[in-house]
Amino acid sequence: MRTLGQKRAEFSLRKITGIKINKEFTSLANSAPSMILQNGLGLTAAFWKQKSNGTREDRYASLLEWVREWLSECKILKSTDVGSFFISLSECEQMKYLEAQKETLALLEWVKRYANGFSTEKKMENER
Repeated sequence: MRTLGQKRAEFSLRKITGIKINKEFTSLANSAPSMILQNGLGLTAAFWKQKSNGTREDRYASLLEWVREWLSECKILKSTDVGSFFISLSECEQMKYLEAQKETLALLEWVKRYANGFSTEKKMENER
């Protein structure tokens, strides 16, 4: 039986290896936890939605989708898309909201570590 931490790590690794990790994504991954701690999950997710252009390559859209998918997979918030994610987040009880925020922070620690480890700029610097 795998722990929740192991599942977070696997999910994050699967997502990180599926996209090109550049300096902009790494910067977002590094700042995301503090954004959530300062502003809350709802406002941070709304900011990511506002900044995203909706493409798969967009760092804001990717991070928002990963958080949505993870919270749905963990059965913390039910959602099938970003729109239903925001509805679930805005309608949930305070304890459920805090659980979602705490789980998101735990997930983002793995995303941040893998983003820093798999960054294409970091690889290019090491090759020089």
